[in-house]
Amino acid sequence: MQAKITLTPKAVKEFVSITSKCNFDIDIASNNRYIVDAKSIVGILGLDMTQPLTVTYRGYDPDLENFIKSHALAC
Repeated sequence: MQAKITLTPKAVKEFVSITSKCNFDIDIASNNRYIVDAKSIVGILGLDMTQPLTVTYRGYDPDLENFIKSHALAC
């Protein structure tokens, strides 16, 4: 699955808390150039959060899905 989201520095802590509980890999990319582990707060804070971020994952977690829906870009 792939989703485009926006994050604020304040939302990063909640995002990492949710992704850390998932038992599958989750990556987050900025400008499709820099890809980091979505369970790494330091990695995410190093991304350009003024641009849309792409979250890529293979698995299901209801908390993750709700977070992504609430931070998804409008289509």
